[in-house]
Amino acid sequence: MSRKTRRHQTKQVRQASRMNRTNIFIASVIALLLVFVVGTLLYKNEKAQSQQQAVTKDRAALASDYSPTLGKADAKVHIVEFLDPACEACAIFYPNVKKLLAENPDRIRLSVRHVPFHRGSDYVVRILEASRSQGKYWQTLETIFSSQDRWAVQHAVQADLVWPSLDGVGLDLERLRHDMDSPEVSRRMEQDLGDARALGVTKTPEFFVNGRPMPSFGLEEFQSLVREELRRAYP
Repeated sequence: MSRKTRRHQTKQVRQASRMNRTNIFIASVIALLLVFVVGTLLYKNEKAQSQQQAVTKDRAALASDYSPTLGKADAKVHIVEFLDPACEACAIFYPNVKKLLAENPDRIRLSVRHVPFHRGSDYVVRILEASRSQGKYWQTLETIFSSQDRWAVQHAVQADLVWPSLDGVGLDLERLRHDMDSPEVSRRMEQDLGDARALGVTKTPEFFVNGRPMPSFGLEEFQSLVREELRRAYP
């Protein structure tokens, strides 16, 4: 075999070797890209599933079929409020919440959950829960808020001072005292506290509007969140 022929064959072998290395490199890059793409898709899928599970959990915690509710059941904007009857801010917010409902009839539904964070306010929560069996919850809540400065002294409840404020509500007070200690009232209170913990509620008032919490605390922030959800629900 001539030198020229050997050089030509050697050149062909080298070219074939380079092509093989190039093909191997390209195949490796493609394989890495596939691994990256598949990994990314799996991560996004797992993240989406995790987020969906969190949303489902939050919705379960916000589900308040047994809670006092104002507004139509099919309203597209649902406000869930966690309140403490001894909370001054709750009393201040309440008229503004009702004003939003009045300005948007049939579009907003309000559900109330009770979290007695102030000392002794669990006693007042029992009064509110017991008033429901007489169909007087909302009247009782408004009376409790309007008289708050008389029975909530330095953020602590003076139980004996609550009762005189209830005289004009039209409640059967003897029945109310009896119903306060019912197992149903205790169950509702435990449910509200459990859901509050699940949602990370540590202060009142705390609002969730269509499942969304306020980005920061404040009346304007709350009103903006409600109006944003109204625009989404009723474009």
